Amino acid sequence: MIACVSSTPDALQGTNPFSYSPPRFGSEDALVLLRRCANFGQLKQVHAKMIRSGLSSDQLLVRKMIQVCSSQGKMDYAASLFRQLERPQTFTWNLMIREHTMNGGSRRAILLYNLMLCKGFAPDKFTFPFVVKACVDSSVIDKGREVHGMAVKAGFWRDVFLQNTLMDLYFKCGDRECGCRVFENMPVRSVVSWTTMISGLIACGDLGAARGTFEQMPDKNVVSWTAMINGYVKNGHPQEAFYLFRRMQLDKVEPNEFTLVNLLKACTELGSLKLGRWIHDHALKNGFNLGVFLGTALIDMYSKCGSLVDARWVFDEMQIKSLVTWNAMITSLGVHGCGEEALALFGQMEKANVVPDAITFVGVLCACVHMNDLEKAYELFVNMRDLYGITPLPEHYACLLELYNRTTVQDEDFDLLSNTQMKQNDKILAAFLEADIAPDVSSANRIFHSSFEEASKMGSIYQCQLPRFKWDVG
Repeated sequence: MIACVSSTPDALQGTNPFSYSPPRFGSEDALVLLRRCANFGQLKQVHAKMIRSGLSSDQLLVRKMIQVCSSQGKMDYAASLFRQLERPQTFTWNLMIREHTMNGGSRRAILLYNLMLCKGFAPDKFTFPFVVKACVDSSVIDKGREVHGMAVKAGFWRDVFLQNTLMDLYFKCGDRECGCRVFENMPVRSVVSWTTMISGLIACGDLGAARGTFEQMPDKNVVSWTAMINGYVKNGHPQEAFYLFRRMQLDKVEPNEFTLVNLLKACTELGSLKLGRWIHDHALKNGFNLGVFLGTALIDMYSKCGSLVDARWVFDEMQIKSLVTWNAMITSLGVHGCGEEALALFGQMEKANVVPDAITFVGVLCACVHMNDLEKAYELFVNMRDLYGITPLPEHYACLLELYNRTTVQDEDFDLLSNTQMKQNDKILAAFLEADIAPDVSSANRIFHSSFEEASKMGSIYQCQLPRFKWDVG
């Protein structure tokens, strides 16, 4: 055996039978790992491996990393990835502009577009709609007009996607004339074009013109029907909304979740528990799940139509609850006099690690008013301000004022509120006057540091009595 090995030295020269060379980490391997990234930490690990393998300038991979960063809300990291590219492709510029806008950085998106032009990169037909969307989100109509002009010069004026986005810009920025002109000059209109026009006219308060446009549509889909139904609900015409829904059914168009939520709002406007239950039954029979959007709307409808039992049943049946859902149920219980139940539900919410907001505390403080529990109300007020860092709203103070009024506040009790933001809030000043718990000029001045005479002028404007509040949990 030894003789055999020694007789063939050339066969084994330069090799090590115990060595192993792993396969090279390539672009496809990196793409697979990026698609599997579940969090930002994993993305950074893959990025480090890409740098070691010389793949950090691969634009396909960089775009994928930018998308992952966007989904994790890490746009600063995405921007650093983008800056490392020597000559980003137009596709990559477009992606960065879009992702900035989607993450609330619309002004950064516009600045990036300006930089793109300054560096001599030519925008394409996708660039302009993304920038116009950023202008919509930033409400900068002048920049939008500039981009519109650039798109026309670049030859993209016939692009339907761009024209739909431009219509959205003009209508949302209040320029009805330009929005209509874009629509009228479109050589080809999609269903989205018609629906954008209808929604824009509704937003401008022209319900009649919106209905006329709707009737002219050659083809209507569920989004178009829902937009028109929503317009009638928002403008206080719930019966017309149901008439359209009936026509929609006759046209064999199936409603979606947004349609049903709008119809539930119409039920609330009509005060019709019967119709609300019919919509609920329709949703269950047609396979709709009690998701956050639909479930919360049902809670709101049942509460405002007087059936807390049904509202609580929906709440308990929901598998996933958002903060809005908790607020809707807590506030519903609070304003209907079920104070102890509202506070118990608030305790469950805290145990579920759901962080309350200002609306939550309006609900629980209202519950305290119905329970006539000043001590608990003040405890919750202090926790809201000091534990959760929530700036008190006039509604929070008004609840305390109502309780103070009931318990015959003594002069020294004014010190409790004198160091709060109430002294800077004219509405709260008027609320004190309405509650009649500042019996003399010196007390009023001590709290508000303003003249009692000026305060009296506010008293007739702002009504703070709790029963007059219009609570909105939807």
